[in-house]
This record gives sequence, C-alpha cells and structure tokens, in this order.
Amino acid sequence: MALPGHRRTSSHKRRRASHFALTKINASTCPKCGESVLSHQACQNCGTYNGRAVLSTDKKTERLLKKSQAKKTVAEPAEKEPAPKQKFSRKTSKA
Repeated sequence: MALPGHRRTSSHKRRRASHFALTKINASTCPKCGESVLSHQACQNCGTYNGRAVLSTDKKTERLLKKSQAKKTVAEPAEKEPAPKQKFSRKTSKA
C-alpha cells in the first residue's frame, strides 16, 4: 500500500482548504409582498419578478387549501374488530 512521503503541514492543509468557504445568500425583500426573495428569482409568495406577474399562484393556493381541508376532514379511524383466532392442530404422522 502507498504511504504519504512527507507530513502535510498545517499551513499547506489550510491553504488547500481555503476554497471550501461558503458564500452568503443574497436575499432581498419583495417590493410587493415583503417576503424575502433570492436575487434574480421570482417571488414564491406572490409570483412577481421585476414588477411583473410571472408565476401563477392560483394553483399553489388551491393545492394548499385542498391539503388543509383534507387534514381537517380526516375522521378518526374506526375500531377494527379483532380477527377470530384460529385453532392450530398438530399433525401427527402415523408410522
């Protein structure tokens, strides 16, 4: 098996890891609804970008309403009747 020839110094290790830094998200607020929005992205709340409506939010709101109504109308599950117990008989072999 191959082994490293020389010890990796801490400065070399840190220099190599300098590219692993994370970048901050550039979020701004939507001028129409005030929600936080990623830059160069349409607002997910109201569907506007650069002052124009580009996404229809009707389907989204309908889906959310349907989902919330389905959660409310879920009835308590009916009690299941216990299955009748089966009697097992042992088979005996006659030799």
